[in-house]
Amino acid sequence: MYTLKKSLGQHFLKDENICRKIVAALQEQRFDRLLEVGPGGGALTKYLLELPDIEFRAVELDSEKVEFLEKQYPAIRGKLIHESFLDMQKPFDQSFTVIGNFPYNISTQILFRILEWRSDVQCMIGMFQKEVAQRIAAKEGNKTYGVLSVLVQAFYTPTYLFDVNEQSFTPPPKVKSGVVLMLPRKEPLDMKTEKLFFLLVKTAFNQRRKTLRNAVKSLFSQDELKDEIFNKRAEQLDLAQFAALTYRMNGNTTAPHEPDVDTE
Repeated sequence: MYTLKKSLGQHFLKDENICRKIVAALQEQRFDRLLEVGPGGGALTKYLLELPDIEFRAVELDSEKVEFLEKQYPAIRGKLIHESFLDMQKPFDQSFTVIGNFPYNISTQILFRILEWRSDVQCMIGMFQKEVAQRIAAKEGNKTYGVLSVLVQAFYTPTYLFDVNEQSFTPPPKVKSGVVLMLPRKEPLDMKTEKLFFLLVKTAFNQRRKTLRNAVKSLFSQDELKDEIFNKRAEQLDLAQFAALTYRMNGNTTAPHEPDVDTE
């Protein structure tokens, strides 16, 4: 068989009913190319390999799991990329869908890589720690609404599909999980530049308990800061309001460094 590596955040799905629900959600979407991230022991993989008329690839960092998968599921040979998802090149030259029971210790990084590839990623169905899944789908005014919510929803429309119990995994994690579907936004957000949008959102949530007037004062002129919208806190603004504010930021605004991503 294989061993489980805590260093890689491995909690393998064993609940066949959950596997089938995830694959059923996937099959509601149209796609020609599919990338599975972290197939591990192959709980989802065995179903994905059976999907007809698609080009399938899977990326797996763990050498032991690569060897196991090739022995257990011979059909995967030639379709496995032995590398970290965070380091790999785009697996296809055309649009593709991403699916996976994502390692929780790098799930946020996986999301930001998907955002980098957003012109090609037409759909994502992923398993996350429930708290992260809730943040992805959260709306303004919700305490879970934050940087992750805004930056994902600037480009995708997420849907929280269902919870997954701890006992659905080996070994059981200490937290519940959730499955999220992400599809590209139908209408792009009207923002001055993506760079300014990312900077504004990260700066605003970096001090989320302060009013915007205090949290983002370095990005706007004193005259702009008199507007009543700056009386609000970051979690009270919707995506369109953040996007509109990018047109009012200081003309010479630059980021000396990337602010830490506060996903709370």
